[in-house]
Amino acid sequence: MDWTEVRVTVPIKDSETAEAIAQMVVPYGIYIEDYSDLLEEVPKIAHIDLIDEELLRRSREEAVIHLYISPEESPAEAVAYLCARLEQEGIPHRVDTAPVREEEWATAWKKYYHPTPLGKRLVVCPTWEEYSPGEGELVMRLDPGMAFGTGTHHTTRLCAQLLEETVSPGCRVLDMGTGSGILSIAAILLGAREAVGVDIDPVAVRTAGENAALNGIGPDRFRPLCGDLVHDPGLARELGEGFDIIAANIVADVIIALAPAFPRYLKPGGRAVCSGIILPRREDVEAALRAQGLEILETREAEGWCALFASVREDFQRR
Repeated sequence: MDWTEVRVTVPIKDSETAEAIAQMVVPYGIYIEDYSDLLEEVPKIAHIDLIDEELLRRSREEAVIHLYISPEESPAEAVAYLCARLEQEGIPHRVDTAPVREEEWATAWKKYYHPTPLGKRLVVCPTWEEYSPGEGELVMRLDPGMAFGTGTHHTTRLCAQLLEETVSPGCRVLDMGTGSGILSIAAILLGAREAVGVDIDPVAVRTAGENAALNGIGPDRFRPLCGDLVHDPGLARELGEGFDIIAANIVADVIIALAPAFPRYLKPGGRAVCSGIILPRREDVEAALRAQGLEILETREAEGWCALFASVREDFQRR
């Protein structure tokens, strides 16, 4: 069967956010066409007369993000999820699809996905790779799918590193926008008693449950749930309060929208780890968290992205 190539065209100014959203759909096999600085950069390595005329005709105002969907996944689901997230971010976009021969893609991308250290102890490893853990290492087995989070992106690694320093034996973790379930699995391997992964996308919820099972984690320790943490009262009643840690590796605007739920679900003094935030949006997210009674304890950055570590102020009155 053929794979499906999905081409997403967005304005250059929105390309970084769109890339982060695309990583939520497939965390592998993404490349971006961005010719916005073609005329400025090419003379550094070649004479301007040597640039292919076809390249000179490419738009300098738009970027094209290419994703590849395996035959086992649903391209329609991927496109629907992608469009919904782009619309939520207010990003104008065009989406086109085309078949790609399986032999050209089905295995070629795997050579780029290998065991990846996430921090001092955590390592994520694809199921087809062999890996012998070093002393003290905790290995997660993960299959890429239509869910964000394989450890190859800076945002996931920033979150995992903060979890290494925050998770304590017996704690409860709420994973907002669970994606592949990687942060929930990491928290449990680090000693959490229970993790609940919530996502609005049923594909991500299913993938998270499958990945937890790959790591020998049963439903008594990890619960993947589909729902809206802010507007679904039934979900709120089911979850209750009393989480020690919230992990939210999404995008800035979604974290801002979820901010009212943080003090609702965290214990007094509970901690929050937020990532998926491009640096220009850091202050917006910090302001949203502070407005909900959270204190920013630490900020970490990597390649234009940042993660925030926060806690509920002891004097904050729950609403």
